[in-house]
Formats: sequence, C-alpha cells, structure tokens
Amino acid sequence: MVKNRTVKNNVTKSPTAKNKPGSGQVRIIAGQWRSRRLPIQDLEGLRPTTDRVRETLFNWLANDLVNARVLDCFGGSGALALEALSRYASFAKIIELQRGAAMQLKENLQTLKCDKAEVLNADTLVVLQRGCEQGFDVVFIDPPFRKGLAEKTIQLLDTQAWLNDGALIYVEIESELTQLAIPSSWHALKEKNAGQVSYRLYQYQADNTAEPIEDESHALAD
Repeated sequence: MVKNRTVKNNVTKSPTAKNKPGSGQVRIIAGQWRSRRLPIQDLEGLRPTTDRVRETLFNWLANDLVNARVLDCFGGSGALALEALSRYASFAKIIELQRGAAMQLKENLQTLKCDKAEVLNADTLVVLQRGCEQGFDVVFIDPPFRKGLAEKTIQLLDTQAWLNDGALIYVEIESELTQLAIPSSWHALKEKNAGQVSYRLYQYQADNTAEPIEDESHALAD
C-alpha cells in the first residue's frame, strides 16, 4: 500500500532519472542479491523503510529468515519482502493496494528470477479478513501513516489464523503513535525510534509463553 513521505528514505535516483521523471531505486542490503538495485515508481506517498532501520530489523531477524514464510502486509517498494527473500525466506506473500507499485514489484521479482513470491494487488484489510490456509513465520506491518491501519491489521492477523506459533511480527509506525492496542498473545521483543518512525518487533505465542530474543545491543528500549 502506498505510504506517506515522513522520513528520508533509501530511494536513490537512477542515472537516467532525469529522462524518466519519478524513477528511483531500492537497494538490497545482503543475501543472494546483495547490493542489487531495483527500480521503483516514485509514487505519491511511497515511503520505503530506510537503510538504517532495515539493517537493524534484519539484524533482529538474522536467525529466523531461512526457510521462513513471510507476509508483507503493505508492500510499497518491496524493500522488506525482497530483503527477506534475498536472505533465503522460502516464500513471501506481498499485498499492495496501488496498481503501479504492485506491477513494479512483479517486474522486479521477474528480474531477480524469483518464483517464491506472490504479489496481490488488493486492499490489505479485505485480504486479511478472508484468513488463510497456511500461516506465516515472519510478518511485516508497515502501513501508510496516520490512517489507523496498524491496529486494524494487528487485530485481523491475530483473529484470522495468519500467524504460526512463534511468528515474529515487525511493526513500523509514526513515532507519535504512543498507544497501540497489542493482543496479549503478542510479546514485545524489541523497540527503537529513528526520527519520526517507531519500529518494533513482537512474537506471537498462542500459549502466552514467548521469550525475548537474546540480543543485548537491541534490547527492548530506545
């Protein structure tokens, strides 16, 4: 889903950007496609997660991505899902409302010769309401800011069987959103702030016995 511009992002203009108004690129940080730069449409409101935040996030997830099933609830540029796939996630479902962004995601997957992803050009809340037959191990929630989408998404994920037991859920929201309703089955593991962005990592445990990931450099706090 298209995201509001609220922070400086990791999009770089391509060498031919002056000939292609609105063109840009997103860089994959590590993994099998390390340093690959992929085109994105510079659509109004598109807000890719910054390199700094992504590096922290994927340090948190370093031991949990191989063979993981990944759900990206608001695909945007695809920076999060593509990074996870580069680090050997087994499958990624990417939901993106804006047609132009969804088409670009499909093209970038073709460029990477990646057949382990599905891009849905659809409304995230409508898709989540349907539930799913097979749950996910890692979930990204990075919605457009100031639209109240984070809590609605969290509620649907928790009630419609999208999460495998022990699933890790990343939430990126505007920093002023200090009150966020989190289900009791979601346990806070990490939290940091970067400018106008607050980003957090949770773990879903149906039996309510999740334990924090051991990582003293990124302990829950900021």
